[in-house]
Amino acid sequence: MTNKNKKKRRSSQATTTTTTPRPSAGSNDARRERKEQAREARAAQRKRAERSAFVRRAAVFGVAGVVGIGAFYWLSRAASPRDIPAAAVAAAEAAGCTGVQQPVGDAQAGQHVAEGTPITYAQKPATSGEHYGGQVLPSSPETYDQPIGSEPAAVHFLEHAGVMLYYRADGDAAVTPDVVEALKGVAADRDMTVAAPFDGLPQGTSIALAAWDQLQTCPGAITADQARTVADGFVEAFACTSNAPEANAADDCP
Repeated sequence: MTNKNKKKRRSSQATTTTTTPRPSAGSNDARRERKEQAREARAAQRKRAERSAFVRRAAVFGVAGVVGIGAFYWLSRAASPRDIPAAAVAAAEAAGCTGVQQPVGDAQAGQHVAEGTPITYAQKPATSGEHYGGQVLPSSPETYDQPIGSEPAAVHFLEHAGVMLYYRADGDAAVTPDVVEALKGVAADRDMTVAAPFDGLPQGTSIALAAWDQLQTCPGAITADQARTVADGFVEAFACTSNAPEANAADDCP
């Protein structure tokens, strides 16, 4: 082989290069599409996880809410009326008191009338009936030396689970001062209980114990100890209980 031919062969080999094939536009599009699909899949999975967490939290809070509402109802509802204690029953019988009576039997609650509307009660003292929505006898002071100025306010107090210890302060059938002090002592010691004189008690009645649609009366011959026991038993049975239709509105119940 001549030198000239060798130079041409080397020159041809030197100018030959290896070219790496470039990816086509189609393969780039496919890669981008796969990435986008993966990204969408991750986003969907993340949303599913977030929804599951939300549902779990909602369930937890929902159960807690139901429990909380139930507990609030249980704690805020008034106690049921109680039986008159045996000692009070015995003292009432010994003193010649009546048993506890329901003057109406199914007294309607919420009989609010406009303030200033004339109200007349057939029963003395009243244990239910019409009253002014904006007037309610407060639980304090617990005792009065003069009759309460507004009987409708006292009726509203009974509707809120209060108890009135009424007594005759004047006349031949008036109770003795020690009986008055006994009733005042019960009122001072008990929640939602007020003792006050009452003008116009029926003949033969010197003490009238009143709760919502509940009434017990006693004659003037009752002793202080008997009056204390009978009144305390009546209060124990009805004050701050669901015997009254609006017991949860009471301002002095435990």
